[in-house]
Amino acid sequence: MSLEKNPSTGKVLELLGPTVEFLTSPQDAQNDFCVLKGTIPPSVSVPLHSHADTDDFLVISVEVEGLRQDSEDYTWIGAKAGDYIHVPSNARHAWRNVSNAPTLVLIITTKKLGQFFQETGRLETGTFLPVTPEDLTRFAEISARYGYWNASPDENALVGMHTSF
Repeated sequence: MSLEKNPSTGKVLELLGPTVEFLTSPQDAQNDFCVLKGTIPPSVSVPLHSHADTDDFLVISVEVEGLRQDSEDYTWIGAKAGDYIHVPSNARHAWRNVSNAPTLVLIITTKKLGQFFQETGRLETGTFLPVTPEDLTRFAEISARYGYWNASPDENALVGMHTSF
């Protein structure tokens, strides 16, 4: 057994705006889950989506708003540094950073979702590259293969998000 303080694989991927840094690898047979450090830049959002994988988020710095589906409607909830949010399996959810600083979160999820990020992400270079129609098509195709749901542009607009998915 090996213990390591602040482990990182050194792999940082950009996911159509936000980034994730792999603290544990989804390919590591000694891990039962995947741990990532997520960054959502100012004014960037993660559109409405769902997947069978559970997610746990610990807000490290600044704040973030999470969208949750209630029995009748959707509700935006605020979370600040130190807050913990659990997203159950198949829950429709979204994230948005309405602050003027990057939001940092610790994400604990399944190895499957970590592998999904590896397939959909592109290596982070420090320079934001605009999202192309080809990027969106590739993302949608990989999402479908994994059985993940992404809201349409109209569905995102109904909850106050404007996307090109």
